[in-house]
Amino acid sequence: MLIVALIVFTLLRLSPGDPATILAGDAATPETIAELRNELGLDQSLPIQFVTWIGGVATGDFGQSILSRMPVLTLIFDRLEATLVLAVTAIILTVVVAVPLGALAAWRLNSWVDRAVMAMSVAGFSIPAFVIGYILMLFFSVKWELLPVQGYVSPFVDLSAAIRHLILPSLTLALVFMALIARVTRSSLLEVLNQDFVRTARAKGNPGRRVLWSHALPNAAVPIITVIGLGIAMLITGVVVTESVFNIPGIGRLTIDAILARDYPVVQGLMLFFALIYVGVNLLIDIAYIIVDPRIRY
Repeated sequence: MLIVALIVFTLLRLSPGDPATILAGDAATPETIAELRNELGLDQSLPIQFVTWIGGVATGDFGQSILSRMPVLTLIFDRLEATLVLAVTAIILTVVVAVPLGALAAWRLNSWVDRAVMAMSVAGFSIPAFVIGYILMLFFSVKWELLPVQGYVSPFVDLSAAIRHLILPSLTLALVFMALIARVTRSSLLEVLNQDFVRTARAKGNPGRRVLWSHALPNAAVPIITVIGLGIAMLITGVVVTESVFNIPGIGRLTIDAILARDYPVVQGLMLFFALIYVGVNLLIDIAYIIVDPRIRY
């Protein structure tokens, strides 16, 4: 987390653009800009700025937004619901669809099912998320008028409207994520299906579905769980793009707006928040290894 904080802080200061200049406007005089820089603490040396900021973070103070003058944590928590709902929906949709598809492709190796799943995986992994979003929007919203084009409705306010607004953005995220999970599931299962214990289970007369789901898949679960954890980084990136495409007021949209406005405290707080989520998810993935495969305990 400290390394992430240092890298983000440094990259923001090295990038072109000055928050004081943006905040002051085009007609501002050099004296006005200098006063703003002094007020925001941007005229101090970089080491002092970093120590001041990281000291505040250590006490739970992530600073205030340069533009809105609101606390950074308040801005993040205000936008957190939309992002969490979108991300969780996309993850559930991905796992529910991609794992069975990958398992089916491995079970029916070299069949038309296998080729179709792999073609879908290559397409999903190759096409950028924003292109998928615009394609879905073009057909389902513009041409067929089945779903809303943009926006977000809280499921705690109107569940039916929330589902309608979530279908396209969650599907956009899931299609990219599905490609990765399906390919890894197929590869992991192909290795397991050729092992002796699977042949023994078949020789005992177990049905094919039972062999696949009860014997093969649990032993192939560790790589699948690993790539789900690693895919969280892809999901975070996808959330930023998807929220911009579908005009969802979440953390991803806040990130884009803060970067364009050179709102240093908000960008720094968001990057630390993303890093915390990534580290936490990977910790949970490591714990899940023990649950899925008891041999790892020893």
